[in-house]
Amino acid sequence: MATEKRVYSDLPIPPGEYLAEVLEAKGMAQAELARRIGRPIQAINEIIKGEKSLTSTTALELERALDVPAHIWTGLESRFQLIKAKEQEKKLIQQELTHLPNTPYKQLADMGYVERTRDGTQKIRELHRFYGVSSLVNLSETRAYAASFRRSPKGIASGYALAAWLRCAELRAAEAPADAYDKTKLRAALGEIRAMTKRDPADFLPELAGLLAGCGVALVLVPHFPKTYAHGATFWPKSDKAVLLMSIRGKWADIFWFSLFHEIGHLLLHKKTTFIDDGNTPSENLPLEQEADDFASNKLVPSDKLHEFISRNDLRREAVRALAEEIGISVGIVVGRLQHEGVIEHDSELNRLRERYEWK
Repeated sequence: MATEKRVYSDLPIPPGEYLAEVLEAKGMAQAELARRIGRPIQAINEIIKGEKSLTSTTALELERALDVPAHIWTGLESRFQLIKAKEQEKKLIQQELTHLPNTPYKQLADMGYVERTRDGTQKIRELHRFYGVSSLVNLSETRAYAASFRRSPKGIASGYALAAWLRCAELRAAEAPADAYDKTKLRAALGEIRAMTKRDPADFLPELAGLLAGCGVALVLVPHFPKTYAHGATFWPKSDKAVLLMSIRGKWADIFWFSLFHEIGHLLLHKKTTFIDDGNTPSENLPLEQEADDFASNKLVPSDKLHEFISRNDLRREAVRALAEEIGISVGIVVGRLQHEGVIEHDSELNRLRERYEWK
């Protein structure tokens, strides 16, 4: 016996076509069906033409009048509407292709977050899955990523790239265990964190991550994406869990530590919101960024100690090392602070005391 082949079509076939076939097979006119189910003949005609949806109530009425189960009618209608929606989705994806160059798709593929493909439509679908949105257009209004699109008025940074950076951190942080956020514990841990500045990243990073996790803060390092320009960020995926994100964009150790303490400053001093620190701060956040800057500067190199040192006008290498030893911090951080204050030039021979980290 030959096996019956079933053909499934992706064409949007309305259930009205099957209804017309059933009526023809029964020799029943549309007007007669209308009388049997108590509906206007125009309604029957519109269903057959695909201009009117077939409701569950109508499906039950057709079941009684034509002896065709209601689930057949509702199934046909559901499939018809789904195929129409997919056709509309294809049109919308074509419009979204213009946003693709602004996303760090290659970097995300290298990290395994999206599939490698040359097909633009497939890339958009992969980005929908990655960002967790139905359209890239919705990203700017999505609470978790809205701050990414409010950066520079000149559009220097890419909102899509910044949102991808935050999304990677969000996914990694979800796998990182952390206690409930405790501001008191975080403030008490500052001295221990500060002492790590004299150690190698391979040595201090696991300990730093564990210490912050005990305070309710997930430390996440995500490589720099093109058009993000960010050093660090903080956000709150849950009310009792903070994420401290570092981009490891540069290799200077003093910049890493300043950025880390800057982000901790946001967690300790400011409300639970998203802060992205990339040098393109919206004007309404300038006072908050200055507070975080002051917090980081003073926690790393206390202002009174710094000003006392500057007043002695002794910038010998030995003197700078002695100050770093006195306050218990990496000498490179002291040099970076002196450069920031304009006391020494960036091309000074003291710049050799600054460390570079090699991130793995």
